[in-house]
Amino acid sequence: MRWFGSAAAAMASVLVAFGAAAADSFVGAPGLGDPYYPTDGNGGYHVRHYDLALDYDPPSHRLTGTARIDAAADQALSAFSLDYAGPEVRMVSVNNLPATFDRNGAHKLTIVPALALLPGLPFSVTVDYSGTAADTHGDGWTYANSGGAFVDGEPHGATSWYPLNDTPLNKATFTLHARVPAEWSVIANGVNTENTVLDGIRRSTWETHQPTLGYLTTVAIDKFEFLEQRRADGTPLLSAFAPAVRQLREIELRLPEALDFLESLYGPYPFDAAGGIYVDTDLKAALETQTRPVYAPWADLGTMVHEMTHQWWGDSMSVRQWSDICLNECFASYTADYLWPERKEGRDVDADYRASLDEHRDDQEFWDIALGDPGPGHEFSSVYTRGPLFLHALRLRLGDTVFFSAIRDFYTAHVYGNASLPEFRAFIQTRTAQDLGGFLAAWLDRASMPPEEFLFPPR
Repeated sequence: MRWFGSAAAAMASVLVAFGAAAADSFVGAPGLGDPYYPTDGNGGYHVRHYDLALDYDPPSHRLTGTARIDAAADQALSAFSLDYAGPEVRMVSVNNLPATFDRNGAHKLTIVPALALLPGLPFSVTVDYSGTAADTHGDGWTYANSGGAFVDGEPHGATSWYPLNDTPLNKATFTLHARVPAEWSVIANGVNTENTVLDGIRRSTWETHQPTLGYLTTVAIDKFEFLEQRRADGTPLLSAFAPAVRQLREIELRLPEALDFLESLYGPYPFDAAGGIYVDTDLKAALETQTRPVYAPWADLGTMVHEMTHQWWGDSMSVRQWSDICLNECFASYTADYLWPERKEGRDVDADYRASLDEHRDDQEFWDIALGDPGPGHEFSSVYTRGPLFLHALRLRLGDTVFFSAIRDFYTAHVYGNASLPEFRAFIQTRTAQDLGGFLAAWLDRASMPPEEFLFPPR
């Protein structure tokens, strides 16, 4: 992101167990204990694939959905939960048998299957829901100024439009089937495999073949103008522009160039499609939704480079928990604010680095939030400003050869999986004989400006 009866009795007993965090080995935990968002995610199973069918009527904002979730049980389950905060749930089934369900807490859908689930075996959950899709104003389902809608929100945007296991620890593939009135268009993540109009209804299907996280999924409905391009290797590039922001297509015309540049730094582009979604609604931030980021009207070339860097740092390689956010934002900010200007525009980024240090030497507020653990509610703050300084200081300390090979190797080792900042710290130490302990502690753990010895290369 870049800122600017018996069933009722059974259910009651399950909810008591959930609320009391009882040690019931047959109930999946309603939260995975992330230090920032402890109730996010759910225990006892792992989702493999989401197949989502949506009908949306822009004038009435009515959203009707059927989510089929293919998962595997990690333990015996008499009950489990999903994360969901969207329209009214009408029916839930597990393995095609009706299941008891209840909505509780801020975003939990608790489910009691008719038959307990056995550990190690696959199962499916189907959730039917319908109602007015509320406008979250950029924290999920959002109304567009043009009358359409789109999804944008980190870390919890997905729960506003479909049920899921909303945790960085559970990636899954994703298929979206959308139906809208024929005069509207649809764009989403991945590869478009259907776009037909029949009886006044547009049917559009999008498939994400590489695993993704919930907050990185999106859909946008508008009267879009599309830009189709193709990379030299054949990767299709499809971008969409709301009517009021057609002029931003100039940014996307440079997408092939940006992808070539990012490949030179971090290795092959990790997905089978790319593009961008340019909406007409002012947002606090753009968002790196997988393969196809969402951009506000204020987006510029730097914004695009930042969000496309996330396709490596954040999307294909994702954080283990939200305190690891520097792995996403520090690298995206450094790439867009330092590496692109240096290598594509001839900027003296060493001079920029020194000027920024001079500007903030006496600005304690600039250093108040530690990069290594910014704290809940502060994830999207210092990582954008101090993050690039940290990485440039690390680059100066290691030298270009070691620095660039190390970060590429670290990414490659975790592609399509998860990584943590402690893992990065341990890995980077293996690439040099220098003791980096004091340097990394000063830059990542302290809420103050690092000592002079850690700002510049050792003499």
